[in-house]
Amino acid sequence: METKRTNNNSVVNQLNNVLADLQVVYQNMRAMHWLVKGPDFYQLHKMYEGFYTELSDVVDDVAERILTLGGVPYHQFSEYLDQTSVEPVAEVPRGKETLKITVENFEHLLGEYREVLEAASNNGDEGTVALISELIASTEKKLWMLNTTLS
Repeated sequence: METKRTNNNSVVNQLNNVLADLQVVYQNMRAMHWLVKGPDFYQLHKMYEGFYTELSDVVDDVAERILTLGGVPYHQFSEYLDQTSVEPVAEVPRGKETLKITVENFEHLLGEYREVLEAASNNGDEGTVALISELIASTEKKLWMLNTTLS
């Protein structure tokens, strides 16, 4: 039985934009993992490793959701860079200054997730709603912890 959706292409396009943003945030976390310096190095190094490891799974989940909906996920770095609205990290600041970049990246993703959630919900796409709802909850928790660390 095939599920009929009124605007599948719109949700797929939004998910592809999220995928591009996720790939850039993933690489930003790798860069900060590799290049962070300062007295908080050890904790931040481990934290960024945890973030990029989790993001790797999220990238896979989003790409597979796009495939499930009959779309083709972006899969070239040029596509990610053309479609992202996340700034790639060019220079990694010292220590806790990296947390500000991380907050900005996760806040951006959270906004994107909320837009996809609304579109998927309006489209009766419960699978995407479930996936994105989990990502929203996880990202909100990360932001709470990061902002508490920065305060």
